[in-house]
Formats: sequence, C-alpha cells, structure tokens
Amino acid sequence: MAASTKSLTTLLAQSSLDDHDEILKSANAAIKKSKSDLEAQHAKVVALLKLDRFEDAIKVFEAAPAVQEKARFEYAYALYKSGDAAKAVEVAEGHASTRGMKHVLAQAAYRSENFEHAGKIYRELAKQGGQDEEYDIRINSGAVDAQLEWIGLGELAEKKKPTREDMEAFETAYNAACGSISRGEFAQGEVLLKRAKDLCSALSDMSEAEKQAEILPITVQQVYVYAQMGKFEEAEKLATTIPLTEIKELSTRYVAQINAIAASKEHSNPYQSHRLFHVSPTPPKTDEHFSYQINILRQDGYVMDLLSQKVAGVANSTLKVISASPTPTTSPVVNAAAVLNAAAHARNVSEKAALKEIIPLLEKRPSDVGLLLTITNLYILTNNHAAATHLLETFFNRLEQSGNSSDLDVRHAPGLVATLVTLYAHQGRPSHSKTELAKAATYWRHKSKAPSKALMVAAGTALLESQNQDSLQAAGDIFGSLFEQDNTDRAAIAGLVAGYSLIDPSKLSPDLESSLPEASRLVADIDAAALEAAGVPSLAAQAETSATKKRPAADKLVPEKAKKIRKSRMPKDFVEGKKMDAERWLPMKDRTYYRPKGKKGKKKMEASTQGGPVVEEKGEAKQAGGGTVKAKKKGKGKGGKW
Repeated sequence: MAASTKSLTTLLAQSSLDDHDEILKSANAAIKKSKSDLEAQHAKVVALLKLDRFEDAIKVFEAAPAVQEKARFEYAYALYKSGDAAKAVEVAEGHASTRGMKHVLAQAAYRSENFEHAGKIYRELAKQGGQDEEYDIRINSGAVDAQLEWIGLGELAEKKKPTREDMEAFETAYNAACGSISRGEFAQGEVLLKRAKDLCSALSDMSEAEKQAEILPITVQQVYVYAQMGKFEEAEKLATTIPLTEIKELSTRYVAQINAIAASKEHSNPYQSHRLFHVSPTPPKTDEHFSYQINILRQDGYVMDLLSQKVAGVANSTLKVISASPTPTTSPVVNAAAVLNAAAHARNVSEKAALKEIIPLLEKRPSDVGLLLTITNLYILTNNHAAATHLLETFFNRLEQSGNSSDLDVRHAPGLVATLVTLYAHQGRPSHSKTELAKAATYWRHKSKAPSKALMVAAGTALLESQNQDSLQAAGDIFGSLFEQDNTDRAAIAGLVAGYSLIDPSKLSPDLESSLPEASRLVADIDAAALEAAGVPSLAAQAETSATKKRPAADKLVPEKAKKIRKSRMPKDFVEGKKMDAERWLPMKDRTYYRPKGKKGKKKMEASTQGGPVVEEKGEAKQAGGGTVKAKKKGKGKGGKW
C-alpha cells in the first residue's frame, strides 16, 4: 500500500491539468491493489470530476462511504453537477466552513429552488470579500433576485431596481432585465436586453461562436417581452432569426420553440401547433426547468389540448392533479389545474352558460380554491358582484369554523384576502375592507413568518385611516413587527411613526423620526407656480369661486337646442316649421280652448266644471273627493218593486 501511495503521489506531483486520464489510470491501478486506499479513491473522484464524468464519480462515493467524509466538498459538487441539488445541499449544509463549500452550497440551493437561502449565502460571501470573486457574486446575486421575483417573493430580493453597475457587463444587464420582466416592467426589460446584447457583442476576449451562444438566450427572452407588450409582428420576426438547433441548453431551446409557436401567425392552426408543441425536446435532469416554469409549460400543454378539442382528456388529467393534493390549498399547480378543469367542462360557452356548467362542480369540490376563484371571476364578468362576495364570504366562514391550521392559512392567504377586499371596495364598503385586512394581519403577526409583506403594509395603512384607538394600536403593532424584521424598511418606519405619533408618541425615538426623509426634500422638485398656472387653484381662488357661484340671469341663459322628435311620435298632419299644439296629448274636452256646441254640450260642460252643481245619476253617488262608488241595488222580492 505504501508503494502504491508513493507512486500515486509522485504522479500527482508531476501531473498537469491536462492529463487527468493518466491520473485516473494510476488511481485505478492503486485501488486494484488495495480497495481501502482512500488517497487513490480521492484522486480518482477528482480526476472524474475534472473529466466531467459526474455520474461515475457518484458511483465511487456510493461504493465507499469513507470517501464521502474525506472528500465532502467533491461529493457535494458531484451531486450538484449530476442534477441532485437537494442532496448536495444536505451534504454541504453542515460543513460550509470553507469558501469553496459555501459556493457549492449557494449553487445547490439555487438549483433546488431555495433562492432565499442562496441569496443569504451570497451576501455572506460578498461581506467576507475575495479575490476575483466580486464580479461572479454580483452576477449570481442578480440571478437570485430575479428568481425571487418570479416566484412571488420579490420583497426578499436584495435589489429592486437596476443600478449603474448592472450596465457594465452583459451578464449583470441580462439578470437585471430578467428582474424587470418578472415584475411586469417590460419596457425597461426591453431596454436592458438590448444593452446586454450590445455589451456581449463588443467583447474582445470572446470568439464569435461564444458570443452567439450567449446572445441566443437573450434573443429568446426578447421574443417573450415583445409578445407580452403586444408587439406581435416584432416577436414573430425576431423568432424567425433564432437558429433553434444552435441553442445548447435544451431547456432554453424548448422555451424558444414554444415562444415561436405563440408568436407565429403561420401556426394559427391549433392542430399544427399542438403537434409542434409536443415534438419540442425534453431537457435532461441536469438542465430541468424550475418548478414555476414547468407549471406554466404544463398549462400551455392543456391549452393546446383544449384548442384541439381534447376537452375530455384535459378534464381527466387536471382532475388527477387536483385529487392528488389535499384541499383547500394555495398551490399554483393545483389551482391552475382547477381553472383548466373548469374550462374543459365549460366547453367555450358564454359566461352565464359557463356558470350553469361549473357551479355543480363546486358542490362536489367545495374546497377547491381554483374553482372558487373561477366562479368568482365569472360572477364579476356578468356584473354580479354581490354573488361573488357572498361566495367568498361563505367559503371564508366555512374555513374559520373548521379550526384546522392549514385551512386557516388558506383563509388568510393574501391573494384571497385581496380579492374580497377589492369586491368590498367596488361595492363601497370600506369598513368591511379594513376589518378583513386587520383580521388577516392579526393572524399572520402571530405566525413565525408572514407570506406577504404587501398584505401587512396594506392592512396597517388601512387601519391608520381610522380614528379608532384600537385600530391605530393594531396599525402600530403591525408596522412594529415589520420594523423588527428590517429596521431599514422605510414603509415600516413611516407606518410606525404615523401610528404611534397618534396613540403614544413616547415610543418614538428621535433616531426613528430622523430616518424619514424631510418633507422639504420630498417636494423639492415640485414647482408650485407651474402647477397653479396649469390649473391647480389656490385657496384664495377656491374661496373666490365659491363666493361668486350664482345662478345666471334668465336673459343671459343660452337657449337650449330644440330636440329632434322621432317620426313615429309625429302626427300624420305634421308640417315642418309649423308650431305644434302643446295640449295635443290631452283629451279634447280638457283643452283650454275647447268650446262645446249645442245645449247638451254646454250643459255637460257646466256639470264637469269644478265647483259646479252635483248631479246624482242613477246607480252612482258622488263622493266628496270627486270619485264615484257604485250604489248597491236592492234585489226584487215577493213584496213587489223597490
């Protein structure tokens, strides 16, 4: 064993970075003589990693657990590169004392979609500093921020807006563009993507082939941005310039092909699009899409099936996804499947007809959040906001009564709360909105981690509008908890100052108030004179306007234009320009100019005049009010006539 170890050590000392095959041969020879030779096994896994034979390196580690302990860094790296990022995190987690292991842990956490953990590690590495690593850390941190935005955790991102240093390299510009796109800022994303392309094209230390490989993913992203901005002609034209077969990463190639289908007018035939969609290459395990991308791609597949009239297949497939998960849930995968399941049952009918088809499904699946929101949306589209509100309120009450922890998490989910609050606002019920927001904020304040900072800020802001002491105290508590999480958060500081200044100013420290920007600074760029000249009235002008608001004199009134009368309302003897009789709608006897002819007519006229003599006619009796009642006639009897 000593001889084999010595010969291997000599070989490693004499080797260069290009002869890993020789190292591997020597290590295999040493292991053949002694399977317990840890040095030889360590050398073997390093050589395999250098040769990009990650699966073979994993086999060596699995066959010799002792090597896993000796070469933990190499083991974690091999797991990460072979596509098992979750296990790589487990291996590296408790042994991330070295800078190299921290890098592996951050990369593995990113790949396993634990973006928050990855961002924390990169911040630690940035604080520690390191030679020639600042640039790489900045690139990776930008990628983490973009991913946090995509999954709805943008409040955890380190940077919310692109900075000047992001414009210095194409990688950072591209990551900044992705961050903007994920926030829906497509115009800014378009500018940043063009900047990334220009920076890459200007590089002198890269070959044209290398530049093309970097530019292709940027172009794929541009097609998506153009489509989202409604620039379909630009999207289609750009998509035709992308050589799909030259895109090395199959995950990117897959997205590029689907974007090309969506942007192309040639693929308007749903059956042709369906065929092209399903012949797209499937990425390997080491190049898989992230889960939120897989969910979107799965939805695209269902939509293609619906357009191809495969409604029964979509209904069955989506029901399997729904049934496999406990309900209620806020999982986007399950709820998106529920929406598409409802679409399959509706079969492309109008909103009211769709409600008749879908409401019976809710009776079978009363805790299906996706189905509930679909019906809520259909009620809103048919202008039945009261029914939509009642539906959500009933659902919330049922979850509250269950008392189950997971049910209560769903009941206070930010998206559902926001939907009900929006419905209340539409119906002019601000007090209900405040109550709902306060209830949700109170619930999440007692949890270890709130799902949305935006929900807490909205609740605190709504409560601040109230003059109620309890509401103001609750607002102060909400912003206080946000301040404890991040003492640099300006929204938390402003809310804290606004809340406690009304209920307990003694809790406010001078440092807290001074951390807010001065009012003069906030209005420094406002030109009051220009605003007034543009039409903003001053207080004096408002008082003068209020004092001089009088009804104009009758002789100064502008005569109204004569209204046109429809032909159907005109009399048969109508003559253009002739003044029409204003009393033409009254019976002739009621018109002021009516004069009866003859004795009978005059007598009848006198009888109908107000204040004239009352004449009782046979069978009738006049009432004081001018109306009449029938007089009951006495029936004939044996006594003769009445």
